[in-house]
Amino acid sequence: MDARKIVIAVVLITMVVFGWGMGMTVMGHEAVIAPLAPALGLTVQQVLRTLRSRNASASAHRAAAVRDKEDGAP
Repeated sequence: MDARKIVIAVVLITMVVFGWGMGMTVMGHEAVIAPLAPALGLTVQQVLRTLRSRNASASAHRAAAVRDKEDGAP
């Protein structure tokens, strides 16, 4: 699955979830939405973090491996 299809799927799923939440709120079911609000916020945060990490370029600077003190112990 290419990146474009993944982004489209994530956007559609997010729209459905938030649409459901807004519909429940409009119908007066705030008690149903209140416990789910933190989970929805966390979902958005994770999706955004995933999208940012895919777009971020890797650094060309690499650190040299350092041996542990335990490796050199007699």
